[in-house]
Amino acid sequence: MKIDIKNKAIKRLKIAEGQIRGVQSMVTNEKYCIDIITQVSAIKEALSGIEDLILENHISTHVVHQIKHGNEKKATEEILKVYKLKRK
Repeated sequence: MKIDIKNKAIKRLKIAEGQIRGVQSMVTNEKYCIDIITQVSAIKEALSGIEDLILENHISTHVVHQIKHGNEKKATEEILKVYKLKRK
């Protein structure tokens, strides 16, 4: 993984971790349901952004490497697997 991508991912994961702790506190303190749902939605967006960052890194490094070294089948399988996961 590229150092820049790794650092960005770690930073975003720490932010998401803080958001999750915040939601846990909101639930513990019985905050308004809509406020909790709003925060959970923000966490989902944050995780999706992290997922996109990691996927971009994977395609630009590993998949390109696989294609350049004659392993197009594996590259295609991985791309399709991620595509199917993203559709869920």
